[in-house]
Amino acid sequence: MVDPVTARSWGYRLLFVALILLLAFVQILPLGPGAGKLPGPDLMLALTFAWVIRRPSYVPISLLAVLFLFLDLILQRPPGLGAALVLGGSEILRARQAASRSMPFLVEWALVTVVLLSLVGLSQFAMAIVVADRPPLGLGLLRAMFTAGVYPLVVALSHYVFRVTAADPNEADALGSRL
Repeated sequence: MVDPVTARSWGYRLLFVALILLLAFVQILPLGPGAGKLPGPDLMLALTFAWVIRRPSYVPISLLAVLFLFLDLILQRPPGLGAALVLGGSEILRARQAASRSMPFLVEWALVTVVLLSLVGLSQFAMAIVVADRPPLGLGLLRAMFTAGVYPLVVALSHYVFRVTAADPNEADALGSRL
């Protein structure tokens, strides 16, 4: 018989993959911004950061690496760059997960915003190093700010609809180690 904690973790991992793939499918549809329109928020990144801060065991680094490398290929972005940036940003947030339990939501929101803006800068820097065509910096910054703007909605949706809540400090995983 499967341990209930393990079954719940795998269920949420499958839910996360399904949500990310659904968002990628919607992004592929020809509904995107045309010339002269504002970019939309990166909901996949907002969802990833919200879940990493609340339940890092639901989004292990290996899952993020494979999923976002696949998304780089499907969305025709530079292969591996987006995945590396998402891994870096999520690991920064994962390292602060224990401290984020006691911080107010506004501080968490500010931290996520700083990470999002840093990812834009790092992306521009990496593309400049390899002399690749870079998207306009202004659009990247706008997208990061719009992503930061919808982050509270993504957190609320994760909390109230999907029941992804912050782990209690005394809660243990299937192996008995604290979350």
